[in-house]
Amino acid sequence: MKRIAVAYENGEIFQHFGRTEEFKVYEVEDGKIMNSEIIGSNGSGHGALAGLLDEKNIDVLICGGIGGGAQAALAERRIELCAGASGNADEAVKAYLDGKLVNTGANCGHHGEDHSCGGHSCGDHEDHSCGGCGSNTISGKNVGKTCRTHYRGTFNDGTQFDSSYDRGEPLEFVCGAGMMIRGFDAAVANMEVGEVVDIHLMPAEAYGEADPRAIFSVEIAQMPGAENVSIGQQVYLQTMDGQPVPVKVIKKDEKTVTFDANHEMAGKELNFRIELVEVR
Repeated sequence: MKRIAVAYENGEIFQHFGRTEEFKVYEVEDGKIMNSEIIGSNGSGHGALAGLLDEKNIDVLICGGIGGGAQAALAERRIELCAGASGNADEAVKAYLDGKLVNTGANCGHHGEDHSCGGHSCGDHEDHSCGGCGSNTISGKNVGKTCRTHYRGTFNDGTQFDSSYDRGEPLEFVCGAGMMIRGFDAAVANMEVGEVVDIHLMPAEAYGEADPRAIFSVEIAQMPGAENVSIGQQVYLQTMDGQPVPVKVIKKDEKTVTFDANHEMAGKELNFRIELVEVR
C-alpha cells in the first residue's frame, strides 16, 4: 500500500508547501486509489511538515512551490517529491499514478525560489540548469536568517511574470540557504527591513542559460502514455532513482516525442522589485 499526500486547500493543490494547513492523503494499491482523508498540518514550517508526513508514513508528496530546505527535509525521510503541480488534487494523483502528472500552470508560483537545483519536480523547475546555484558564496547580515519579502518580477519589456503583492502574502525563505535564485538571495542579504530595491539579473544570476543537452527525444513505443501528450504540455518523467523531473513537450511525430527539461526561465534576463518586510 502506497500513501500519497497532497498539499491541499478547497479541492486544489496548495501552492506554498511551508504554509499548507491541510494535506489530502490517498491510500493506493495496485495503481488504484482505495481511500482518502484530509488531515491538518498541526503547524507550519518545512521541518514540522516533513516530520508530520514521515509520522503518517507518507511515501509521496505532491505539492506546488517548495524551497530547497523542504526538499532536503523530505529527502532525509525518503519521501518522494513531485512538486510544481497545480489544479485539482484528485486529478493530480490520478495523473501521477498514470505516470504523466501534468502541470496545468507555471511550475512554481514563486519565481524567485530556486527549484532548479533540488531535483523537482516543482512546484513550480527542480537539476536542469543550476545557473542559480552557488548560494554558499553569498555574504551579508541577513544570511542564515528567515526573511519575508514582497516582490514583483518582470521581463525586460515590462511584462510581469510573478508578484507576491498579487497573492497578498510575502514570500518567506532562509537567506543564503539556496532556496532562492542567486541574484535574489544576494540582493536581500544586506537589505534593511522596509527597504525597497530594484535589481536586474542576467541568466547566470537567475536560472542559468538554456542547456541544449536538456533537450532529448524518446520513442513513443518505449514510454507508456507518451501517445497521449501534446506539444506545449508540461509533464513529469522519472529519473533512474524514481525522482520526478518536469519537462515540456516541444515536438512530437508518429514515432518520437521530444522533451525540454530546461527551466522555463533559463536564458532569460529578469527584473525584480524587492521589499524586505521582516527578518528574524
